[in-house]
Amino acid sequence: MTNTELEQERLEILRRYKVLIELWETRKDTVDRWMVRKAFRLAADAHKDMRRKTGEPFIYHPIEVATIAASEIGLGRTAIISALLHDTVEDTEIRLSEIRGMFGDEVAKIIDGLTKIDEISDSTSTAQAETLKKILFTLTDDVRVILIKLADRLHNMRTLESMTREKQLKTASETLYIYAPLAYRLGLYAVKSELEELSFKYSQPEIYRDIKEKMLAKKEFQKEFFDEFSKPISKELKKLKQKFSIVCTPKTAYSIWQKMRNDEIPFEEIDDTFAVDIIIDAEPTKEKLECWAAYSVITSIYLPNNKKFQDWISTPKANGYAAIHITVMGPQGHWVEVHIRSKRMDEVAKKGYAAHWKQKENGSNNAGLEEWLGTTRELLNESDEQAIDFINDFKKNLFSDEIIVFTPKGKIVNLPIDATVLDFAYSIHTDLGNQCIGANINHRLMPIDYQLKSGDQIEIITSKIQQPNERWFNYVVTARAKSRIKNALKNERKKFREAGREKLSNFFEQLKLENSKVNINKLIKEKKTKGRLDLYHQLATDKITLKEVKEILLPQETIVSRMRNFMFPFSKPKTIDFPKEIATENKDKQETEVAEGEAKELEYAVSRCCNPIPGDDVIGLVFPGEPIQIHRTDCNVAIKLMSQYGKNIVKAKWKQQEGIVFLAGLTIKAVDKIGLIQTLTKMISEEFQLNIRSFNLESVEGLVDITVKLYVNNTEKLKHLIQRLKSIKEIIKVTRIDKIG
Repeated sequence: MTNTELEQERLEILRRYKVLIELWETRKDTVDRWMVRKAFRLAADAHKDMRRKTGEPFIYHPIEVATIAASEIGLGRTAIISALLHDTVEDTEIRLSEIRGMFGDEVAKIIDGLTKIDEISDSTSTAQAETLKKILFTLTDDVRVILIKLADRLHNMRTLESMTREKQLKTASETLYIYAPLAYRLGLYAVKSELEELSFKYSQPEIYRDIKEKMLAKKEFQKEFFDEFSKPISKELKKLKQKFSIVCTPKTAYSIWQKMRNDEIPFEEIDDTFAVDIIIDAEPTKEKLECWAAYSVITSIYLPNNKKFQDWISTPKANGYAAIHITVMGPQGHWVEVHIRSKRMDEVAKKGYAAHWKQKENGSNNAGLEEWLGTTRELLNESDEQAIDFINDFKKNLFSDEIIVFTPKGKIVNLPIDATVLDFAYSIHTDLGNQCIGANINHRLMPIDYQLKSGDQIEIITSKIQQPNERWFNYVVTARAKSRIKNALKNERKKFREAGREKLSNFFEQLKLENSKVNINKLIKEKKTKGRLDLYHQLATDKITLKEVKEILLPQETIVSRMRNFMFPFSKPKTIDFPKEIATENKDKQETEVAEGEAKELEYAVSRCCNPIPGDDVIGLVFPGEPIQIHRTDCNVAIKLMSQYGKNIVKAKWKQQEGIVFLAGLTIKAVDKIGLIQTLTKMISEEFQLNIRSFNLESVEGLVDITVKLYVNNTEKLKHLIQRLKSIKEIIKVTRIDKIG
């Protein structure tokens, strides 16, 4: 590089540092500024010869992470110093002891936590799940570790463009699967939304661009509508002499896409592409009263939809979020989502735990979030299950909606939506859950699987002879309850370990088989047990017989692998461990187009969970001894697998071959009319020359639900067919089926 270019980079580094200092909102006296400057100089010197994949100086990254931590999360001096130095111990010759000597134990502890997350070996198949579990373990030390890690992930997502497609998919899936839910749970709604949006941008680029273009086209209408909607509200609030601001908040492309998928509707049918936030500037002692006054004003102007009313002010969410959510009928017959909150509540909504932390120092309280963090620490410390199983259970509770219920003494308990009596019992105490036989709910007797509703008051009924069993997993949704049930069953099964081991040894002797780890693992896999303890329990209780062991380990004939359906080119697969569960269906094997430098055929399997067809955006996942799994990139199973086995992702590209067809499915809702079936089948068979595999129809009160399974060449033909079907006047809706049984 020339001296001029080096000087320009030096000035750009200083400019970014000055922006960090300007956006730093918390206390910054002379000592604070001096310590941060010291950390900046140390980081700049340590990373001076390092560059990012983009070609930029590496120091840009820690400065940007520190800026996000300071301005978007609202953290202070200790976190800013930690963010500036977060890569030094791992990537440079600086030691943790040196950092401790210069900046103290607190900074050293945070950097150690961040370094341990990044140092976890990724040589095994469960490495990413182990990494995610390690991230959650940092909650037991200092929550600032995870907040800085979220800032680090956000900046990496903002600069993901320079990465390979495989790296983009791995990072986007991991972000969507765990980091966005974590940000949500810690109350960082702005961070959570941007992480989701960027994940969507890189995993589904075409759909993302299409939605963004349609949103841009509606921008002028949105502005005019917002002005018309907000004027009468503003006028009435001024009469009350309230200080307020009314903000139009566009919804993300990701949230709109989710609504399109869940409701099975096109973009054009979505009215609420934005929400209206009304922020009341009031003293903490008066904020609730003034928010309800604003609610009264709005509902006197616009008719509310009472089914969509949510009061998070009286009972805030566990992460501290508080607001009144209402949906009202606005001008021109459009429903509008309105959020009412105070300025303090708005800061919590944007900066989550950091804002709660600051307010806690000022005397505010957030027992719900502290309780959740305490439960998380307890759960993590107790859990000895496989990392992937733990992450899957834990993740479900990170992103779930909440209900609020009460103990007999009136204590509030936050639970995820769909939580049951059994979930509530385990949230109070393990013994209460293990001995639960039912509950008095609002003075009515209910069974253990009864789904609770917000406002329920619950008194658990127990029996000393009650014991958990396998069916209980179907009755709970919380990670805590599942963990307690697993522990109880494990303790019970330990009693059968010796009997089961002895019986298996006898079976091996009778069959003249070696009592080896290989044979035992094959039984565990084929019987889908959760490990040796479960296997021994099933043997001891005669759920696995000698005949079954013989069929598994001494099959009478070799099972010929079903032929695969199609092939893809990709780089040479890496050696990786085999995952627990893979949802694939092997199809007829065809010749493959081979990547440059490769000279052998490779087997592929179309995944049944999303049934990709040529034209879909797809990825491959490779595991030893198995055909490569082909998934659509928006498939939930693929997102989960990519987040846990990111190193197993390979590039997949369609090679269309003449005469090769793929199974696809459509659901059609229509008005019942004589001749409709003939019209549909004629269009599919004659106009589009497609073979129908099955055609099912159900008619109820003048409406019909039709499911069609057919063979198509590619997505273009399927999309064209859907458009033609929609042109039939009797048809109300046509949707592609993701999962075909």
